[in-house]
Amino acid sequence: MALPPLPRPYQDTAEYWAAARDHRFVIQQCNSCGEYQFYPRGVCSHCLSSDLKWQEASGKGTVYSFSVNHRAPHPGFADDLPFVLAIVELEEGPRMMTNIVGCDPESVTIGMAVTVCFDDVTDEVTLPKFQPA
Repeated sequence: MALPPLPRPYQDTAEYWAAARDHRFVIQQCNSCGEYQFYPRGVCSHCLSSDLKWQEASGKGTVYSFSVNHRAPHPGFADDLPFVLAIVELEEGPRMMTNIVGCDPESVTIGMAVTVCFDDVTDEVTLPKFQPA
């Protein structure tokens, strides 16, 4: 079985991936303006401050948009077909790209309530995904 392309943590994302390995869901919050952001980066996407902290997130969200994929973009995804690639709007506000798992792909709908779950792909990489709430 081939593995899909996996994330490579770097300075701005290492803490996010370390938390995911521990089955904790964290996102960045700006200490200057209070806004949350996702994807992880070195400056606030709202006010450009570099005064950011990692905050435990609720892990709750709603499906903002999605696509059911019936063709694997890489051999590592072939065993998961069909799969749902979605944009989830987190309870804290940011949106993130992820997979919806734990349900029939045809049952996913826009506005569907979802909650985070964790996929331990390797000993080093755990992917946050979402399932129906």
